[in-house]
Amino acid sequence: VQLQASGGGLVQAGGSLALSCAASGRIFTINNMGWYRQGPGRQRESVAGITSGGTTNYADSVKGRFTISRDNAKNTLYLQMNSLKPEDTAVYYCTANLKQSYFSERRDYWGQGTQVTVSS
Repeated sequence: VQLQASGGGLVQAGGSLALSCAASGRIFTINNMGWYRQGPGRQRESVAGITSGGTTNYADSVKGRFTISRDNAKNTLYLQMNSLKPEDTAVYYCTANLKQSYFSERRDYWGQGTQVTVSS
């Protein structure tokens, strides 16, 4: 299984970016998916999560600015980021909790990360 994140880049404060994360390989079902980030000198933190049914949750720092969504048919996760701030600068990682077969156990998979830089 591979999770390929894309969409990062450099943007000015107040701007927008859209991230995507495509899961590929042997996948039976995907449960929860989410985005994490790790800024310079900081620990990795949860940004947003979404269940297979579409229930979402957000870190307080991004509520009202970021929107997480997923396309179950395409095994793809999205993160729309608006009103970006310099403190949003980080490497953003996607994660998916999934099963590779009916009999396999669920486990977490991580993408390689995509850099988001917000200039002031």
